[in-house]
Amino acid sequence: MPDRYPHITDEQLLNNFYNDRDNHWLGVLLERYTLLLYGVAMKYLKNEEEAKDAVQQVFLKAITELNKYHVQYFKSWLYMVTKNHCLMRLRQKPGFHKDVAEEQIADESDPASKYHHLEKDRHLQLMSDSLDELNHEQKQCVTLFYLQKKSYQQIADESGYTVMQVKSYIQNGKRNLKMIMEKKISKL
Repeated sequence: MPDRYPHITDEQLLNNFYNDRDNHWLGVLLERYTLLLYGVAMKYLKNEEEAKDAVQQVFLKAITELNKYHVQYFKSWLYMVTKNHCLMRLRQKPGFHKDVAEEQIADESDPASKYHHLEKDRHLQLMSDSLDELNHEQKQCVTLFYLQKKSYQQIADESGYTVMQVKSYIQNGKRNLKMIMEKKISKL
């Protein structure tokens, strides 16, 4: 879904929420970062359903916490909430062993590992931003196919497009996403 308020910064949306306590503003903010949160959750949990559930739990926590505390850097705060939520879920799993967890999630005190995680997070954010630049049809089909693992037929049924249109939107969307990302990387 395209951002309904692309001209309003995260900071302005957060200030709107703090001024009038209307959850609508939080909804807009959370919608902006759904893909990023899902990517972070997948990185840690490595399970689609658990990642989707984690994103929903983080949304609920964000709504609760933001009513209590004043946050200045929303995106960073939301990332940390998601990461901590995922780590807590991993610790609660039966058979959880610290050694295994350290293999799964590299030691972030190690500079090389920390750099790797920062690069991965930057890549996820770049992908999320680039995905927003695709046209609606391509973004919808790419998201449903690659992130929600839906079949061509399921996407066609859900979207109203023909299977051939779905295949075309995915193929063109993937190509355009790659070009957008390469263009952004070259500017860095």
